[in-house]
Amino acid sequence: MFYFSICVISFVFLFFFGIVLFICGFYFVLNDLVYFIEWEIITLNSSSVVMTLLFDWMSLVFTGFVFFISSLVILYSDDYMHGDLNINRFILLVLLFVLSMMFLIVSPNMISILLGWDGLGLVSYCLVIYYQNVSSYNAGMLTVLSNRVGDVALLMVIAWMINFGGWNYIYYLDFLSSSLEMSLITVLVVLAAVTSSAQIPFSSWLPAAMAAPTPVSALVHSSTLVTAGVYLLIRFSPAFSGWLCTFLFVVSGLTMFMAGLGANFEYDLKSIIALSTLSQLGLMISAVSIGLVGMAFFHLLTHALFSALLFMCAGVIIHTMKDSQDIRFMGNLSIQMPLTSVCLGVSSFALCGMPFLAGFYSSDLILEMASFGYINWVGFLLFFVSTGLTVCYSFRLFYYGFCGDFNLSSFYDISDDNPKMLCGMIGLMLVAVFGGSMLSWTIFCVPSMICLPFYLKFMAIFVSLLGGWIGYELSKFSLGSSLISLFYYSCVVFFGSMWFMPYFSTYGVSLYPLSLGYYSLSVSDLGWAECLGGQGMYWFMMYLGSVNQWWQYNNLSLFLMFFVMWIVIMMLIII
Repeated sequence: MFYFSICVISFVFLFFFGIVLFICGFYFVLNDLVYFIEWEIITLNSSSVVMTLLFDWMSLVFTGFVFFISSLVILYSDDYMHGDLNINRFILLVLLFVLSMMFLIVSPNMISILLGWDGLGLVSYCLVIYYQNVSSYNAGMLTVLSNRVGDVALLMVIAWMINFGGWNYIYYLDFLSSSLEMSLITVLVVLAAVTSSAQIPFSSWLPAAMAAPTPVSALVHSSTLVTAGVYLLIRFSPAFSGWLCTFLFVVSGLTMFMAGLGANFEYDLKSIIALSTLSQLGLMISAVSIGLVGMAFFHLLTHALFSALLFMCAGVIIHTMKDSQDIRFMGNLSIQMPLTSVCLGVSSFALCGMPFLAGFYSSDLILEMASFGYINWVGFLLFFVSTGLTVCYSFRLFYYGFCGDFNLSSFYDISDDNPKMLCGMIGLMLVAVFGGSMLSWTIFCVPSMICLPFYLKFMAIFVSLLGGWIGYELSKFSLGSSLISLFYYSCVVFFGSMWFMPYFSTYGVSLYPLSLGYYSLSVSDLGWAECLGGQGMYWFMMYLGSVNQWWQYNNLSLFLMFFVMWIVIMMLIII
């Protein structure tokens, strides 16, 4: 009798449907097909509740990617979460997460998008607090409250779209772009996307969500929650006005630069990879803001592959390092974990845009088209400096973990002996190598002709090599009294803490309300209200009781005084 666990069943189901949807998406893009499916749920007089589904190449390919990556993550979780008594609950939460993302992708209706959006927010909170401790609770609360801002924006979009007579936004994109008073809808959509994709000033929840189990991080930060905002921007991009694109470009460019700079000061393995995801999200939204919508979606797909692989490699390392996430404790893991080091190396090179890997076909194309387009020198610097910073922290991470000296890792028995984990990682590594070229040949049927000067054509490669050299030099620094960061400690703290954004999102929001509550408590509840309210009445009644008790002591003089007093009163009454 064969025993099939929920992980194996979910893997087979998601993998099969992911491949089917992927093939259907390729068929749709080659034949330029778009299908609308409308299901009229109920009709009452002139009002009807209609469920609309949009199936085009973009929604089908993206859904196929989500299913494919989720299947490998669930297979990976079977080994990673081994021994967890609540693994069935965990897998069901992951499946709900995938279902909510699929619901958001195939819906052109704002109400059903809100249902998928809320499903992502609720299930992500349950997954972030899966390890039940104080830090997980704090991270989950920061995550869910940051994303509630986007929920409010989508609710306002739904209320405002009543003026159109329907909630299928895809019918009104041309009207939104031509109507000045309807630009409020696009502003609210941008606000919702910025919160979901953790752009400035909502960036602090993304590293905080690392409190979730690593398989959840691989899913959340590659193809589901953080990419929902980018997908919404891609869908609404025809309706964006010029000033809104400029605002979006500034916010996403600064986020891309801030995340790349902060990752070079970080020593937590998962936080470095989370900041790399934040940097790539900034690159996608920057591409949308300058009109490169198809390339932004292309980079969204390729990034999902190597980002999930990065987190899965990090999970194997943390698992074998006895839950240690500090890269300074690792060292020379390539000898002890060769397969994991190969997977992490391939995913890191894909992140850096190494030629002929998945990230090269999308990120290099975006950089060349940005050089080809009309952007000023500030935007040009944000693009290329952020690319150099990406290569810098990737080389730094790889050197600390796999090429340095033996550190704490020499005390543990470390090996690649998790077959299901390795199967999931090798499957993603193969698509991270070949997926970029395959998607490029399929999505872009006619290749773009980009004519650039020699120095601009090789600018991306030059910046990448320079960033790799700087990352190698940074990784060789040793702790001592002459360390540069000790002399410029305030600058290091500023850049390493994401420009103090976590403090603004936590203490900045809660400090003054908590201080006001403490002041009102000390003045009113513990002040006059305490004296005049319950405690004051209590002490007054206690005083009266003590006086009454004093009168009722067995004292002979007291009894004689009462006796004389009553005699006098009786005589007065008789007279």
